[in-house]
Amino acid sequence: MSALHLYDTATREVGVFKPLIPGQVSMYVCGATVQSHPHIGHVRSAVNFDILRRWLTWSGYDVTFIRNVTDIDDKILQKAVIEKMQWWALAMKYERIFTAAFASLNVLPPTYEPRATGHITQMIELMQKLIDNGAAYAPGNGDVYLEVRTLKRYLTLSGQKLDDLQSTADADEKFKKDPRDFALWKGAKVGEPSWPTPWGAGRPGWHLECSAMAHAYLGEAFDIHGGGLDLVFPHHENEIAQSEAAGYKFANRWLHNAWVTQSGEKMSKSLGNTLQVEVILQRVRGIELRWYLASAHYRSMLEYSEAALDESAVAFRRIENFLTRSVEILGTQSLPVINDAFCAAMNDDLAVPAGLASISENLRLGNQAITDGDKAAIAKNAGEIRGALQILGCDPFDSNYAQSSSKNLNSALDGVIHLALKERAAARERKDFAASDAIRDGLLELGITIEDTAQGPRWSMEEKS
Repeated sequence: MSALHLYDTATREVGVFKPLIPGQVSMYVCGATVQSHPHIGHVRSAVNFDILRRWLTWSGYDVTFIRNVTDIDDKILQKAVIEKMQWWALAMKYERIFTAAFASLNVLPPTYEPRATGHITQMIELMQKLIDNGAAYAPGNGDVYLEVRTLKRYLTLSGQKLDDLQSTADADEKFKKDPRDFALWKGAKVGEPSWPTPWGAGRPGWHLECSAMAHAYLGEAFDIHGGGLDLVFPHHENEIAQSEAAGYKFANRWLHNAWVTQSGEKMSKSLGNTLQVEVILQRVRGIELRWYLASAHYRSMLEYSEAALDESAVAFRRIENFLTRSVEILGTQSLPVINDAFCAAMNDDLAVPAGLASISENLRLGNQAITDGDKAAIAKNAGEIRGALQILGCDPFDSNYAQSSSKNLNSALDGVIHLALKERAAARERKDFAASDAIRDGLLELGITIEDTAQGPRWSMEEKS
């Protein structure tokens, strides 16, 4: 088996991946700022890094995967005012919606999922270290800034030059030594949440959170830091700056996934072109949306259109239909196997499109085997398709999708029964007791018992012997 090669944003090269500790991989991926509904741009990142994690695990590594939650932020505070909620209640509301979206796409839960507000102590310790070594300063208004001109290196990830950067439109800019210095800590403002520090009450800056949490869970150096391409600057540049200024080696390799675009523009709320996951899941199943999001190389832009999504879903159903037919013919599910072609594709910087070509060839051979009545070939190709689909998180026999299907069936059943009860109530209103009794008896035949109460009819289901 060839060695795994991955692109590194810092070096702009594809190279052999070698973990810091043999047999172990440590990963940190920037998670959601929980202030609104997730759109498919958000979950594309989650799907891409979930595939990497699955491939590393299949390759024999013990993977520690950290995905944080930013639960305090300017946007959260602003949205809380709009929705007339406490900021922490709004953050929890959207965190749960994000979690549900990830689950609907079969994204594995992280090893640990730290929240920013749960790691204030670690942030204060990091700021103290930076102030002590002269890299950060507290001007006395409650803010703490990193002094970028003291850094040995800065902007190495994005390749920008410090003097070319635009000054931030910060209301507290008069407190900075240099307009390009960035906030580690923001002094308390009236009506905003705050935590006490030696330099005054306030709340964390966005960049500080990830450095503190990555260090807390993965130590001074770890293997992979991931996130969306839009995070390269300023977020990841500033993470590197404050972590290295504290004396940490930080991330050994940087991976960034490209955007989902519409009409050539990055999907974002500011452009008004967002597509919420829960809305799209009314159009296609979770497994079909994941297949679509996984189909492009993680470093390539994915241009969204309804036509492209529908075409992708149809293509996946062909694969799913073959697997279903293989079970009908063989009487059992074929065991998942990774073939050489798919393995080579994944080891080439997660070249999923080449992996899909491998699956297409298996599908062609498998359908031919059905025509020929060759059970051995059916089993072989079904097993190799399942092996690839498990890495892509799209195996239709995965228990997570079975649970999702069960929930959908339960929801549909509940709706159908309530519709029958509504028809029964209408029949009783018009005194058509024969029709009312027929509906009740029909439900009873299916094992569904109706009980008329003062609050209305209730139903329950009993197992039929």
